[in-house]
Amino acid sequence: MITILRKLLLTGLISGLVLFTSCNSGPSSSANESVNLTGAGSSFVNPIMSKWIANFQQTNQNVRINYQSVGSGAGIEQLKKGLVDFGASDAALSDDKIKEMPPIVQLPESAGPVCITYNLPSLKDPLKLSGSTLAGIYLGTIKNWNDAAIAKDNAGIALPNTAIAVAHRSDGSGTSNIFTTYLDAISPQWHSKVGKGLSISWPTGIGGKGSEGVTGVVKQTEGGIGYVELTYAIENKLPVAQIKNKAGKWIAPSPESSSAAIAAFSKELAQDVRIPIVDPPETAPDAYPICGLTFLMIPKQPKDQAEGQALQKFVQYVITSGQDLGPDLHYAKLTPDLQQLDQQLLAQITVSGNAGSSGQ
Repeated sequence: MITILRKLLLTGLISGLVLFTSCNSGPSSSANESVNLTGAGSSFVNPIMSKWIANFQQTNQNVRINYQSVGSGAGIEQLKKGLVDFGASDAALSDDKIKEMPPIVQLPESAGPVCITYNLPSLKDPLKLSGSTLAGIYLGTIKNWNDAAIAKDNAGIALPNTAIAVAHRSDGSGTSNIFTTYLDAISPQWHSKVGKGLSISWPTGIGGKGSEGVTGVVKQTEGGIGYVELTYAIENKLPVAQIKNKAGKWIAPSPESSSAAIAAFSKELAQDVRIPIVDPPETAPDAYPICGLTFLMIPKQPKDQAEGQALQKFVQYVITSGQDLGPDLHYAKLTPDLQQLDQQLLAQITVSGNAGSSGQ
């Protein structure tokens, strides 16, 4: 009898331990589960994206995020095929393009200027370019740096007798979309002959892959000119041109002049965040004319719960406290109105549990 009682007690003890273990190995144990996220797309946003990821991972050490700066077009395609967890693009998707994608949310994540950088060692004063002159350079009708149109923009400045070497993106690029959207808006000739988009048929020039590639072409070629994000130009010690805005002022690219461009389109952005913010009206005299928003593209229903929660938490950080990192890297912070709209868009993502509201 004693032996039977011992067996019953031992069996009960084992059952209790199994029950205890199973009760404590549920969802709560996944809080420290390692999560890997992959994103791809815009090179425009790559400098600030790298900073966001590094800062976020410091306080979310179980989350690893790999972002691939492959250009907006490639990022969109990878997201469309389900190869990445999120995409980033400087060109928002149209309604027709959205229909070709799995259900996604696209929300503004940052804003900044597309600057015109150049390689003219003999030029000590900042280069000035009106929109029509810039269009002529990229149309290939203005071929030399001492052309009359450039001389008119830079009165009193000695310009070199040097051939212009035009550099442009060779890959599908949201930066190209912002730049060509500007040229399309200010130049009837560009509008009729070339147009705008992620990828276009360039009338002239040398292609470089990514903003890194365009920067490299300009840096290595005397007489070169290209369009890149301000961070790339500054890091490579390349000068940037002042561009004449619609108010007739020569404006340098900066976070402040980009913020002025966003503010100039506040009413339009409230109706549709995809509205271009190039060529602001005369009522925005301090606005830089070649600016754009960049967008995060996120599946509405992430396949994996843990990954979905981590991604939602990361995006929450990006659109709130992460914005404070922008000016140091030459990006404009999103306006409070855009941040509030982003919160509404982020709420469309369906994941189990609550990712939290602090972002960190």
